[in-house]
Amino acid sequence: MDDIAREIKVSKKTIYKYVKDKSDLLCNVMRGNCSCDVLVIDEILERRLNAIDEIIEIGRYVAGQLKMIHPSIHYDMEKYYPEVWQLFENHKSDYLYGCIADNMERGMKEGLYRDNLNIEIMGKIYLSKIDLVFDATIFPPNKFNFVEVYMELLRYHIKGIASDNGVKYLRNEIKNENLNFYQ
Repeated sequence: MDDIAREIKVSKKTIYKYVKDKSDLLCNVMRGNCSCDVLVIDEILERRLNAIDEIIEIGRYVAGQLKMIHPSIHYDMEKYYPEVWQLFENHKSDYLYGCIADNMERGMKEGLYRDNLNIEIMGKIYLSKIDLVFDATIFPPNKFNFVEVYMELLRYHIKGIASDNGVKYLRNEIKNENLNFYQ
């Protein structure tokens, strides 16, 4: 709290007018981050892109967020701030899961995704990769970059659910340089 007060140039007493403790502050920050996710992702959804382009645009947004996260944040939240962690888990299982499930349904209708997808299973696999990116035993931060790991997992996901037409579309976009995963 001392560091925060110093950074925003207010007293700790002023901070405590608005939050009761560090945990309360972190809960408010997490709610704000989740609200921001909803706003940005809803803007992407409103563009009515095809399912592959949509998931890539959402992936670019997530990659941008990952650039700003310290490697220990995932572990620290889960271990020391379970109420903050639960807010994040609820956000993933409610809003993000719904977006992914809708994307897969639409992708199947568009013929870009396999027509035999088990949306529930694939949605859970997709969301679990968020935790996987932060697993320091698998991807030590001194050896791996969060963004690179996430984007590789995104490519892996798309190729795993894409139909033959979806794979062709993806290859064509890459070939025509219309698709840059790191924009």
